[in-house]
Amino acid sequence: MKVNRRKRIKQRVRSKISGTPDTPRLAVYRSNLEIYCQLIDDINGHTLLHASSIEDTIPTDISKIEKSKKVGELMAERAKKLGLDKVVFDRGGYRYHGRVKALADGAREAGLNF
Repeated sequence: MKVNRRKRIKQRVRSKISGTPDTPRLAVYRSNLEIYCQLIDDINGHTLLHASSIEDTIPTDISKIEKSKKVGELMAERAKKLGLDKVVFDRGGYRYHGRVKALADGAREAGLNF
């Protein structure tokens, strides 16, 4: 099934990348309507930051791709406030296309390096 295939891909991706306190992992979760992301320190097992398209600062009358880009920009702004500018991108088993790519592009344009 599609869900099991994504889980296998996610495990394969996670076996190769890991977040540290200096370069946390930017993990993405994509549902049918919304998109969520977190900055995770895997060594200590802590979520440092999170952002999603259900927050009040993200407009609701725009397309899902535009929402994803705004979430990426919001995440980059919050990371800058913590003094983080370098992350490792974890696409979560999703193809690097569409909303996942828009989130990554928004974060890059706002100043995150990965």
